[in-house]
Amino acid sequence: MLFFNSRKYAEETEKKRRKNQAGHSVNQMIALGLLATFPPCRIFLKLHRPKIADQATVEGRPAAAGEQVPIIYIHGFRGGDYTTNVMVQAAGQAKGDSRFLKVEADLLGNIRLTGTYTGDSQPIIQLAMKDRFVGYQGINYYLSFVLPFLAHKYGFSHYSAVAHSLGSPCVVATEMRFAQKPGFPRLASCALIAGPFNGVMYLGDIPNVNQLTESGRPSMMTPHYSYMLRHRKDFSPSIRVLNIYGNVLDATNSDRFISVVSAKSIRYVLAPNARFYQEVEVRGETAEHSQMHDEPFVIDILDKFLGLQ
Repeated sequence: MLFFNSRKYAEETEKKRRKNQAGHSVNQMIALGLLATFPPCRIFLKLHRPKIADQATVEGRPAAAGEQVPIIYIHGFRGGDYTTNVMVQAAGQAKGDSRFLKVEADLLGNIRLTGTYTGDSQPIIQLAMKDRFVGYQGINYYLSFVLPFLAHKYGFSHYSAVAHSLGSPCVVATEMRFAQKPGFPRLASCALIAGPFNGVMYLGDIPNVNQLTESGRPSMMTPHYSYMLRHRKDFSPSIRVLNIYGNVLDATNSDRFISVVSAKSIRYVLAPNARFYQEVEVRGETAEHSQMHDEPFVIDILDKFLGLQ
């Protein structure tokens, strides 16, 4: 398949979200997403007084426990809780505790908390962005207010991130952007799944056109990739990185939406200074972009990286 079939992708993913229709309409989500995309326009989002609906329980921390490092699961464009449900459930099974904190946020700053923030060393947090028609800048905006809110409320200073699709470059860029900001939680480790670090197919990236040099540097760079490259010194050398990407082995050398070159390009930015950097290529039908987050093979590697197994 040589062309990005966005209509088919939209139809398939929307079926998985029909059970979760509460919230803003599609037109409202698009409008809010546009406001979040352009930083000068965000002032209009901030005119709204955010509402916090806290229906979660907090388990007391064991007296002998050290600092908690929660694992935060983050989806990408048009994603939702369905994107990370299987990974979250598998993490709970690996821990022997299925409880987790669910965080639902919208671009007006409203946040709803349900479930349980557990007292162990790695509480599980699932982030669901209610206004999901947002791109790179919009997801960055979500992370800019959700992460410090959670860190302040639950008292942690470091976290691990599991990010799928567009959530992956946003986790990296957010760490770089707020590296010097007091009170903003720092990354301890990140697992990046199917990340479009240097463009999406036919949106900044054309299959088999861009290439990686022997050093791993891409021949052509998108503005977002250039930002990460310029700010790579702001990505702490103490961070552990796992990069999982797919190749369905067709003519595009991609996972049908993200090229291998785009997914692998983050190595040039992060690997030289990271405490630990590992890449895993998933091949065949199980490597399809919207399937990898549910694949047992991927989840097994992920949970071992996080120390859950």
